[in-house]
Amino acid sequence: MKKNFLLFNVLALAGLLFSACSSKTQVDLIVHNGVVYTVDSSFSKTEAFAVKDGKFIKIGTTDQILKNYESSHVIDAEGKAIYPGFYDSHAHFFGLGSTLAQADLNNTRSFEEAVERLKAFREANPDAEWILGRGWDQNKWPGKEFPDNKLLNEAFPETPVYLTRIDGHAAIVNNKGLELSGVTQSRNVEGGLFVTIDSKLSGVLVDNAMNVVARNIPDPTEEDLTRQLINAQDSCFAVGLTTIADAGLGINQIELLKKLYENGKLKIRDYAMVALSEKNLDHFSKEGTYISDRLTVRSFKLMADGALGSRGACLIHPYSDAQTSGFLLLSPSKLDSVVSVLSKTDFQVNTHAIGDSANRVMLDVYAKYLKGKNDRRWRIEHAQIIAPTDFAKFASYSIIPSVQPTHATSDMYWAEQRLGQERIKGAYAYKDLLNEYGMLALGSDFPVEHFNPIYGFHAAVARVDANNYPEGGFQPENAISREEALRGMTIWSAFASFQEETHGSIEVGKVADFVIMEQDIMEIPDEQLRSAKVNRTVIAGETVFSKNN
Repeated sequence: MKKNFLLFNVLALAGLLFSACSSKTQVDLIVHNGVVYTVDSSFSKTEAFAVKDGKFIKIGTTDQILKNYESSHVIDAEGKAIYPGFYDSHAHFFGLGSTLAQADLNNTRSFEEAVERLKAFREANPDAEWILGRGWDQNKWPGKEFPDNKLLNEAFPETPVYLTRIDGHAAIVNNKGLELSGVTQSRNVEGGLFVTIDSKLSGVLVDNAMNVVARNIPDPTEEDLTRQLINAQDSCFAVGLTTIADAGLGINQIELLKKLYENGKLKIRDYAMVALSEKNLDHFSKEGTYISDRLTVRSFKLMADGALGSRGACLIHPYSDAQTSGFLLLSPSKLDSVVSVLSKTDFQVNTHAIGDSANRVMLDVYAKYLKGKNDRRWRIEHAQIIAPTDFAKFASYSIIPSVQPTHATSDMYWAEQRLGQERIKGAYAYKDLLNEYGMLALGSDFPVEHFNPIYGFHAAVARVDANNYPEGGFQPENAISREEALRGMTIWSAFASFQEETHGSIEVGKVADFVIMEQDIMEIPDEQLRSAKVNRTVIAGETVFSKNN
């Protein structure tokens, strides 16, 4: 009897111990011992969180989380800073993938250097039907003028060459490329220009003129595109990007994305904007919006004008350094007509507008259909040059400014030459736009700029380039704070895509997308920001990049 009593007590004690041990909630992931910037409404900081089924289920101190939760997957952040996954509000995913497969012409110091890079690229890719490259910028070359294609013709007389300018709004093509495209002389193209020198084609194409040649370049295969997109995704993960707004896609590109997400080859979150065309407008007006876990299609991307660097941006008054005012890519009446159609759908309207004239046209067209405060969240992409009387329209009609801070520090060397001393004051005016609307969606416009969001963070808060030039910053009155910049690349970008309830901050119920950095970008000196490295990138609780792998 005594033995049975003792056995009963032992079993009871074991039961109590087992019960105590199992009282912790099982989760998929625990992260603790970090400096967690939640980017919630109060911008609070904490130390740890628990993740289950791809979402944050508890945020708290390290003691709270370890006491109440357990997991087979635990990350000790070792005091490192943790942020919501970075969100690029204006990017070109296919463009990055394509660029990674082309000749890199970024930071060439002359057209001659660009041609030498092409020769090396050709040696490495002897079977390519066309030689493609991207990244040249004549503003970094002696004379700062568009080149002609003489050197290309000498180096590549029998192989077509197509080289896209850094902003994607101009290209230079050799004579073989022009010949294969049936271009023998300059012609009028609405919203485009065939640049001539001494009445002869120079090979430079601006905006819509580019399409005349580009449409003759063989399309990459689905296998090529898949490989390019995976390479682009890996590049994004390595710098902490978990979501991108993909600015301007066609039907075939969107269908490929759907396929790649369905078979698990892509994991980055993509807010896809449909590129405006009659075919796309007809197709998606009938099909409607598409929202899945990782891919969202609920916006259209319109193009109002070109870029400042190629003088395609549409200005109210002529350029200070040329006898042109740029041009609209579509007439005001056509832009109005398209916005009228979209206003009757569930699609968001996002319009590329660089020049002050293009911004005025689009702000006024938007105003016509928005009719005051609203929650349509229509966006102006870039909002680069704004006339003084037009800033207030962003707030009056609830229009979101979606801006790219590195554009300011890339263009600052020559922008005043284009605009003059007075007009430059309304350019890259991020603080003024923030004060008007109350938030900014921040992006990079990659591959126009580098895809690393920390470069944009640095440009936004310090207004200097990679070499910390100029001292004191370019138009420093339009710098924004680090808190504002972090919000701009997380929760405000999510808001600009109707995703603030599920993305953009570390809060209970939201997707567990986060980044662990080696350095705390909220604390380190400005001059150290660009060297800050990502330790780990996580999407829905799954590590997609680790510096140790």
